[in-house]
Amino acid sequence: MNREFLKELGLEDEAIDKIMAEHGKTVNQTKDELTSAQSERDSLKEQLSERDTQLEDLRGKAQGNEELQATIDSLKEANTQAKESYEKQLKEQKFNYELDRELMAAQARNPVAVRALLDTEVIKLDEDGKIKGLSEQLEGLKESDSYLFTSEEGAPPSSSNFNPGSKQKMNNPKDVDPYEAGRQRALERHKKEEK
Repeated sequence: MNREFLKELGLEDEAIDKIMAEHGKTVNQTKDELTSAQSERDSLKEQLSERDTQLEDLRGKAQGNEELQATIDSLKEANTQAKESYEKQLKEQKFNYELDRELMAAQARNPVAVRALLDTEVIKLDEDGKIKGLSEQLEGLKESDSYLFTSEEGAPPSSSNFNPGSKQKMNNPKDVDPYEAGRQRALERHKKEEK
């Protein structure tokens, strides 16, 4: 966000100053949280590395003592599992954050409902930390379930199933609960997969 963008929107200088101040607070808070998380991660990596070094030193001192060797091996295995679990948890957290961010960018009215309709097995996080395999699914959902997304023009989404000659009662988009609609759509997909 920059001042020129806000000026183009027709905002006054006083309003721009207030917006920039608030935005600065948010950015600084996010930077502080990121720095804190990174320092915690680095500390945990250092502790794991230090434990591995200590275990190797003990292994050398415990030559000939089979019981102590077995204890050291089990501790080493526990450290390896803890490290893998921690890395997996970080990866899942990053994936969930990026997915939620992409759903908000796609103007999903209810990200939880939209997420329920996505095939998350296809969606992956690449080396750059970007979501891959999501845009195609979102485009399909925007066509089939447009009520789940806010339209760009602000007009209510149109229904592709509308038949003016039909006596079928049409739901007003405001009357549709996106969570319930998403749940119903997921159930329909599940039934199709079973067949």
